[in-house]
Amino acid sequence: MRISIDKKKLSEAVHIAARFAERKAGSLPALSSVLILAGDDGIKLRATNLETGIDLKIEGRCDGEGVVAVPASILSQLASSLSGEGVVSLESAGETLTVKADTGTSSVKTVPYDDFPSIPFPEDQRNHITLPGVVLKSLFSAIAPCASPSTIRPELASLYLSIEGGTLTAVATDSFRLAEKKVSLSNKGTQGVVLIPSKNALEIAQALPDEEVVMSFDDHQCAFAGNGTLLVSRLTNAAYPDYRQIIPKDAVAEAMVLRRDFENALRRVTIFSDSFQKIRLDFDVKAKRLELFARNADVGESSEALSAQLEGSALEISFNHRYLAAVLGLTSAESLSLSAAGIGRPLVIRGVGDASLLYLVSPMNQ
Repeated sequence: MRISIDKKKLSEAVHIAARFAERKAGSLPALSSVLILAGDDGIKLRATNLETGIDLKIEGRCDGEGVVAVPASILSQLASSLSGEGVVSLESAGETLTVKADTGTSSVKTVPYDDFPSIPFPEDQRNHITLPGVVLKSLFSAIAPCASPSTIRPELASLYLSIEGGTLTAVATDSFRLAEKKVSLSNKGTQGVVLIPSKNALEIAQALPDEEVVMSFDDHQCAFAGNGTLLVSRLTNAAYPDYRQIIPKDAVAEAMVLRRDFENALRRVTIFSDSFQKIRLDFDVKAKRLELFARNADVGESSEALSAQLEGSALEISFNHRYLAAVLGLTSAESLSLSAAGIGRPLVIRGVGDASLLYLVSPMNQ
C-alpha cells in the first residue's frame, strides 16, 4: 500500500481522527491507534474508543490496497510536524509504515490491526433526520456543557434529544440548571428519543462537517454521516427525568433587560462574589430596575442597577453566577427575559424573540 496526500489535508484529518482513539494507558494497542485504509473506496482514517468512533475519508492518490494501524499519539505528532505546502507519502511494508515528506523520512512501527473492532452503525435506517452540520455542531457545543460532569447518574451526564413533529429538542441538566434548545427540521415524519453521553456529543461536535448531515439512530447507537465523515456514538441506556414538571408555569416577578447590560453588570459583580460564587438578584418593581449584588468579606461588595421592564412583586433571590452567565452562550437575542417563580423556585431565562431557548436556574440559599 502506498498513498500520497496533501500535507495540510493529512494533518487536519489525523487530528480529527486521533481524538476518537482510546487515550487510557493499558488499553488494546488497536484501540489506541488510527487505522489507515486504502482501496476501492479511496483513503480512509478510522478510530474508536468503543464509546465513539469515526470513519473519515480524505482525498489523495492510492496505489494498491492495504490496511495499517498506527499509534494515534505518534501519528498525531508526525502530522503536527508537517509544515508548508506539498505532498506526503505513506507506504506500508510488513510491520512498518514509512512516511516521506520533503527531504525527511520516518519509519513507524505499526500494531496488529486484526484486533481493531468494527464501528457499529444503527440498524434501523428509518430513524433518521437531515440538518446542517453547523447547526448540530452549535447545538451540541452549547447544550452539552450543561449536563452533569459526574457519571453516577448516567442520564444526567447525557444529552437528551427528542425528535417529534419536525422539531429536534436538545436538553441537558446537572440538576442545578437546565438548558433546552429547539431546532426545526425539514423532514417531519421521524420520531424518537436518544440519550447521547455529553462528552461524546462534544467530541462529535468538533468533528462534524459544516455541510448537511444525516443523523440516524436505533436503541443502541447514533450516527452522523456527511461529506465523507461518519461519526458514531453509543447511547445511554437510562430513562431521562420528566424535566417539564420542574418548569414553573407562573411567575411572581418578571424582568426584561438588555443582554449587553446584563452581561457587563454580571461580569463586574462576579468579582465580588463569595466562595460559593453567589450573587443576588433584586427585582425592584417600583423603581423599574433589576439589581445585581455580591459581597465577599475578604474583597468587598458591589451592586449594579439595570433599567428593566418589570412586572409582578418585589423579590430577592440568589444564584450561582456561573449558571447565570452560561445562558449568554445559548442565545444571541439582544434582550433577556428573567421570570422568577418565588423564593426557593427556579428562575427561567429566555431570549426575547428567541423561541428556541429555555434556560432554568435553581436558586441558592439566601
